Amino acid sequence: MARAACSVIPVSTNDFIVSLSCPDRPGIVHAVSGALLSAGCNITESQQFESPETHNFFMRIAVATGQDLETVRGSLGPVKERFGMELKVTAAGSRVRTMIMVSKEGHALNDLLYSQRAGTLPVDIPVIVSNHLDLKPMADFHGIEFIHIPVTAATKAEAEARLLALVDEHDIELVVLARYMQILSDDLCRALNGRAINIHHSFLPSFKGAKPYHQAHARGVKIIGATAHYVTADLDEGPIIEQEVIRVDHARTAEQFVAMGRDVEGRTLTRAVAWHAERRVMLDGYRTVVFS
Repeated sequence: MARAACSVIPVSTNDFIVSLSCPDRPGIVHAVSGALLSAGCNITESQQFESPETHNFFMRIAVATGQDLETVRGSLGPVKERFGMELKVTAAGSRVRTMIMVSKEGHALNDLLYSQRAGTLPVDIPVIVSNHLDLKPMADFHGIEFIHIPVTAATKAEAEARLLALVDEHDIELVVLARYMQILSDDLCRALNGRAINIHHSFLPSFKGAKPYHQAHARGVKIIGATAHYVTADLDEGPIIEQEVIRVDHARTAEQFVAMGRDVEGRTLTRAVAWHAERRVMLDGYRTVVFS
């Protein structure tokens, strides 16, 4: 008798990212792994770090499971409570709702929009905000709403209140300052703590104000670069996410410094935003832990 062929129906799986931090103590990995096992999760990737300075523990885990998001979160609830964790469970590949703020220079914005459109930057960008109108054509080209909010000393508080209203209105998870040339107030920095990223010319710490690359050129620097960091009330001193440097020499003109610096700024900011969106960055006091 011929035996009927058996067809295997594939079981659908969901992929999640678990990211957590807490004071370091024995048993954390065992407890987390056990809770995930009880939720039917298969751990596909795991990274961890114990900070010798702050004695905090950090972990990022990728899991696959047939369970839904709330089930996985629920299974980790008792572990979170037991160890006093900051813990997030998100769908792998989920796109972070992002507001970009700009002024007149478009190189960093262009890099972000290109990478987002190419599918390598997991963010959704519902709105671009600027204190000038120069970059509206770029936003229009990409079909993104552009909102002009002029800022003066007299209107700064009103402008920042409108920014926070836009964050709420568009359910924004991340704010990116892509060469936004306004200093945020301490109150706004606190409101956006851990969810606002800035880019600035690093390795030129002595050259502040207008035309830093021209100042650097005049002083004959040999290295230029950029730093992407979280925004804090301490200007350009927030926890660093990513940096890049390139070598220059006496044969380069000031204009070449500017062009090379723009390229580095765009790449550095885009990587930092991608790592944040992929839940690879965790705060450890004034420092960051960035899992590869």
